[in-house]
Amino acid sequence: MPSRRTPWNKGKLVGQKTPLRLCDIWSIRVRLQLGKNARDLALFNLAIDSKLRGCDLVSLRLRDVSHGSAIAKRAIVLQRKTDRPVQFELTDLTRTSVAEWARQAQIVPGAYLFPGRAKYVGHLSTRQYARIVSSWVTAIGLDRHSYGTHSMRRTKASLIYRRTKNLRAVQILLGHTKLESTVRYLGIEVEDALEMAEQTEA
Repeated sequence: MPSRRTPWNKGKLVGQKTPLRLCDIWSIRVRLQLGKNARDLALFNLAIDSKLRGCDLVSLRLRDVSHGSAIAKRAIVLQRKTDRPVQFELTDLTRTSVAEWARQAQIVPGAYLFPGRAKYVGHLSTRQYARIVSSWVTAIGLDRHSYGTHSMRRTKASLIYRRTKNLRAVQILLGHTKLESTVRYLGIEVEDALEMAEQTEA
């Protein structure tokens, strides 16, 4: 009798990755600042602000987020998956950290903002980015299985939705073509149901 194979997902959390809370964002940010990790600080801040997929984030060039020698307040990037442009705002914290990283690493406008380990391989790979994200969440005591690169993409979108309840705005910011995609992406139906349950006295 053939032995039964263990399911690939046994003991693993599957499905959507959890977005970071505001306190998690600041915990990671402060750790990176204290550790003087200029690259990771720039990568983290840009990941949160841009809401880009990992493949689009790691392939950014300095010129994509700058005007001349200054880091831009807004940027437009063409998404690989949808071939559609998406616009995002860069906060002062992000602009400062990206400028400092570019200065330290001597990155020129046409070069990748986050180069790989060896110069000939181009930019940081999505696998390397995933490992970096895992190290960030683990460092502040979170379960790395619950978080991933998509957590970075979902974080600001989730915060914006919770504050405004404006689905259309979040749809535009994420570059989704359908509103239904945004609803599923944010897990809004479940989230709203839990909120209503918490606010209802039994």
